[in-house]
Amino acid sequence: MKAPLSSATPITSEHNGPTNYAALSTVVTVFFFWGFIAAGNSIFIPFCKHYFSLDQFQSQLIDFAFYGGYFLGALALFAFGVWRKSDLVGSWGYRAAIVYGLLVSALGAITMIAAVQANTFPGMLLGLFIVALGFALQQTAAQPFLINLGKSETGAARVNLGGGVNSFGTAIGPLVVGFALFGTTAAITEEQIRALPLGKVIWLYALVGVLFILAAALFFFSKKLPSGKIATPANPSSKALILMVLLALVLIAAFAPVFWSYRTAFIEARSAADLEGYRFRWLLAAFLGLMSILLVGHLIAKKGAAGWGALKYPQLVLGMVAIFVYVGMEVSIVSNLGELLAQPAFGNFEASQVAPFVAMYWGSMMIGRWTGALAAFELKKPTKNWLTVLVPLIAFAVVLGVIKISGYQVGHLYIYILVVFVQIGAFFISKDQPARMLGLFGVLGFAAMLVGMFTTGNVAVLAFISGGLFCSIMWPAIFNLALTGLGNLVPQGSSFLVMMILGGAIIPPIQGKLADYLQAGSSVAGMGIHQSYWVAAFCFAYITYYAIYMRRSLRKL
Repeated sequence: MKAPLSSATPITSEHNGPTNYAALSTVVTVFFFWGFIAAGNSIFIPFCKHYFSLDQFQSQLIDFAFYGGYFLGALALFAFGVWRKSDLVGSWGYRAAIVYGLLVSALGAITMIAAVQANTFPGMLLGLFIVALGFALQQTAAQPFLINLGKSETGAARVNLGGGVNSFGTAIGPLVVGFALFGTTAAITEEQIRALPLGKVIWLYALVGVLFILAAALFFFSKKLPSGKIATPANPSSKALILMVLLALVLIAAFAPVFWSYRTAFIEARSAADLEGYRFRWLLAAFLGLMSILLVGHLIAKKGAAGWGALKYPQLVLGMVAIFVYVGMEVSIVSNLGELLAQPAFGNFEASQVAPFVAMYWGSMMIGRWTGALAAFELKKPTKNWLTVLVPLIAFAVVLGVIKISGYQVGHLYIYILVVFVQIGAFFISKDQPARMLGLFGVLGFAAMLVGMFTTGNVAVLAFISGGLFCSIMWPAIFNLALTGLGNLVPQGSSFLVMMILGGAIIPPIQGKLADYLQAGSSVAGMGIHQSYWVAAFCFAYITYYAIYMRRSLRKL
């Protein structure tokens, strides 16, 4: 895995001139939808856990369905491209691909409405899965589209700008979905949750579906947008396709026994601790199996690159693992936060009261991404320095304001400004260098998880929430580094990276099952969910390793 990069050049852009701001403003609209729906799932999880009487692992199936849809959607795109012997998104054009993706997501919203009317949890999972299929197509097209709208060296900053819009959606998503589900900001009991009507959810997804269709029309009729078509030469990648299909089969094989273990006869035959240990080992096997297949495939590709496509590049393969653990960690931290907040040592909050904490977590992503997006604009150094300080403080005030307007108390969140100042310092130290920034934020995220696990109360909660700050720049940084030097294989590499959003389907259930396993063997209330955040700490550690690897690789050139 020590082979040097094929080029030190950032992701290539066929435009490579001044940024097309008119097109940029249109493309970033889809980023809002991704954030709104993904963050809203963080509220659906504790709600569904009580409404449908689920355990922590079962509640995480919301993330499994949603992010599993990303993986299978991107895999289907890649497989069809291999069959046609040309990149599908490149031949369609980025604009058309986004339109198709929005229409698929609209179909998912309709499915969600039908499932809510039928009051079925599996149906809701299916609806979220279809929405995510559409998002996979949108993501595969939108990320390189943004990079292609200006100079190559500012590509990551434009992705950061899209991420800032995405994070605005994540900041308000939990508040809107929380109100749609609970209809109040006050505490309500588990029994009251089970008696709640779901009519507002129908209206919410009806609105979302209409917005998907309107956005598709905007992209279809916009004269500001280039088609984004790329004439990508056919690159035989049959072996890479086999590898990705194998990943999907391993995923199914690892999760199927866990689902089967919920049969009554199996449960009665084992103690709680033994049962949770069995389930956790199978989920851990899924993670290790997926990572092993990916890395072994890369080692084979290095010996004979024919048929392996972009998988011959170590920066991409290690970047795929980095995206996997990053997305999984980002989602897992907040998806398990509701259960943590329900514990006596962390506030004893009801499910209806967790929305402001979830909003602050996703709002933290917005704070970091707004700041990281400054590099997309041609600013003089003094102006940029001042904005690096002011923008995150303004973003923090915006998040607090949105939470306050929604009817929640914000006094306990004021001290969080200290963590924002830490992030501001990190931006100055990193000097807009993706690998350096990624490594620094990885170290800070790892430290935050340790603080959270070795403390309790508001300090621990805010430490875990700060994971959002330190995750904020990771997607564009990893994406930019992983695609460095791939040349005409950038669209394929982008598709592989989007597949690794699969981490959001694997890691949250692993943390949820680890929490169940640790709790089954402990008499201390909340110990399981508290110590399960070692999963996030491990993910931050790997991302730090990837940043160090990339810095060393780039220096060799």
